[in-house]
Amino acid sequence: MCQVAPSTPPTPDGPVLLLAPHGWHVPLQAGLSLMESAERAGVRLVRSCRNGTCRRCLCRMTAGEISYRIDWPGVSAEERAEGWVLPCVAVASRDVTLLVPDASRPLAV
Repeated sequence: MCQVAPSTPPTPDGPVLLLAPHGWHVPLQAGLSLMESAERAGVRLVRSCRNGTCRRCLCRMTAGEISYRIDWPGVSAEERAEGWVLPCVAVASRDVTLLVPDASRPLAV
C-alpha cells in the first residue's frame, strides 16, 4: 500500500502569503507587492491596472498587516476596517492571508 504524505507549506526564511481557500503558500519578497510575489510563484490574481485605481484585484485580508506603496489606494476607510485590500499596491513584512477564490495557477513552468 502506498501512502502519500500530506502537503506541507514551504518553510522560507521570510514572510509568507497564504492564498485561501486554495492553501497555496507564496514567499513574500522584499520590495514586491503581494501580487508581484504571487506572480513570481506562478499564481495569477485577477488584475487590470496594477496601480491601485481599478479595484479589480480587491480581496479580503483575513490575517496579517500590509502597507501601501501609494498614498491613496482605491480602498475606503470603511473597506480597510473590514479587511479589504488591493494586492497590486500592497506590501507586507509579515505573514499575510488573503481570501482569493478566483486566483489561478496557469500552466506550471
